[in-house]
Amino acid sequence: MTNGYHHHMFICSHERPPDASRECCAAKESLALMKALKFAAKQEGVPGIRVQKSGCLGQCERGISCVVYPEGVWYTLTGEENIPDLLEHLRFGTVAEHLLMEE
Repeated sequence: MTNGYHHHMFICSHERPPDASRECCAAKESLALMKALKFAAKQEGVPGIRVQKSGCLGQCERGISCVVYPEGVWYTLTGEENIPDLLEHLRFGTVAEHLLMEE
């Protein structure tokens, strides 16, 4: 842990105009998910992590895009129901296989 964090999670918060031809994560409530995840991690005392919003990760059509470092694990999220699995990853490094972004 050289940067002060065991895990650093980025959740896409990119926002496009309502009439855009491509989807965006912000329209799927990605910011609300990020805030709820941060709150849950703080409540549960998960140490050594950082969860923050990012710009476009280029995968908005798949769902809410998320990447976790240092592993470089990419997830496609659907909402707050994913928080327990994300906390498991942040706490123990356990990859949530069912949330992995398809290639």
